[in-house]
Parts: sequence; structure tokens; C-alpha cells
Amino acid sequence: MSTVRVTADKESGVAVVTLDRPDRLNAIDLAMVEELRETWRRLRFDDSVRAVVLTGAGERAFCTGIDRDAVVPQPGSPYMADDPLLRVGPKSNDLWKPVIAAVRGMACGGAFYLLGESDFLVADTTAEFFDPHTTYGMVSAYESVLMAQLMPHGEAARTALTGTAERLSAHRAHAVGLVTELTDPGGALAAATAVAAVIAGHPAEAVQGTVRALWAAKEAALAQGFAQAPHLVALGNLPGERQTELFRARQRTYRLR
Repeated sequence: MSTVRVTADKESGVAVVTLDRPDRLNAIDLAMVEELRETWRRLRFDDSVRAVVLTGAGERAFCTGIDRDAVVPQPGSPYMADDPLLRVGPKSNDLWKPVIAAVRGMACGGAFYLLGESDFLVADTTAEFFDPHTTYGMVSAYESVLMAQLMPHGEAARTALTGTAERLSAHRAHAVGLVTELTDPGGALAAATAVAAVIAGHPAEAVQGTVRALWAAKEAALAQGFAQAPHLVALGNLPGERQTELFRARQRTYRLR
């Protein structure tokens, strides 16, 4: 079954890409990785689509990162590591049409690969952002580098370092600039689609050139951070069995700030 749903409005020029695993909180399995990559590549060639909205199905989560049941084979070398999420975003697949994320419910961990390659975020008041890596004995490398491009360093650092103990509320995310527009519950998709339609109404060449220029401003920082990430992950991650122990022993309570 498909894990990514795409609907396009030819009149407005807006496509909505929906992560469609609500029973798994839209966690990304390996099938979804491939479907996302194919979706972005397909949208590159569809000139009738001039802007994209990215969202998650259901009310509980935008996306909760990599599915913990996903088995990712790794090369038998410390110099080569496969991270399937590195190529799930639109920019990683050379899509230079504007992508707006519409966030409802939880967005955490590997979801930041997708948020980090969106051009801006719209969220409703149920949205909560957090990064569980440190709680489970893992280095937040790629995720924190991406989020440091979207909000002040201190906020990105606190989100990465506090793990599951804290969550960034929708109101706080809006206050620090991570979220550009805050809506009532259930309203993020409509708000994101409305602004996408405005953008899609402008000449596509100018819009896409602007998207590319804005991303260029981030590329040097991302390249530097990503270059360090594999080594930091290899040095700092606990063995898988210990990570599983910490995951099972995690506290279910958290502070929403």
C-alpha cells in the first residue's frame, strides 16, 4: 500500500503531499523513503504544479521520524554509513519548487529532515516539536544541523539536548520563528494551501530562482555540519541494545514550553 498520498489542484497549481501512515504516527519506513524520493522527482517534471504543501495524515502527528521497526543494512566499515533519511527531502532530490510544511500534532526526530528542507512552516496549536535522540543515547547530528537553520541556536540546542524531557509548543515555535503562521486546531493545512496558492500564482521561474537562492544561503553551513555528522554519530551513539533499553525505560512525562 502507498505510504505517500499526492493530490494536485491544476487550477491553483498546488500539490499536497501527505505522509499516510497515521496508525504509525506517520513514521518513515523504507517504503516511504522510496515513495518520497519518487514523489519529489515526479513533481520536478510536472509543470502544472508550482507549489507544494507537505503534511501528515491524522490528528496525532505530522511525522515521528524513522520507524523503529525499519531494518537499515549497514556496510561493514566505519567509513561508510547509510542514513535513509538523508534523501527524503525535496531539496535533496533537486526539487526547487516551494514546499510549505503544514504541521499538526507531533513532529520529532527524523521529521526534522523534512521540516529542514521545507521553505517555511505553518502549524496549528496542537503542534509539538522535540528531538528524542539524546534520551536514547544517540547523537542528534543531521537533525540539529537542519533545525539550527530554522530557529535561533539556543532554541535548536535546547530542543536537541533535552531529548524527550521537553517539547517545543506551537506557541513557542511561533514566537521563535520556527513557525511562520499559527492556526486553530485542524487549520494548518488550509492555511498552508492558501499561501501556496498565492505563491503558485507568481511566475514560476522567479519563484524557483528565489527558492534556490534562499537555499544557497544555507548550503555552506549544512555542508560543514553534515561533514562532521558521520564521525560524531559513530563516536557518540551507544550500542543498539543499550539504545533499546533506554527507549523502553523512557519517561512518559514531559514539559511543554
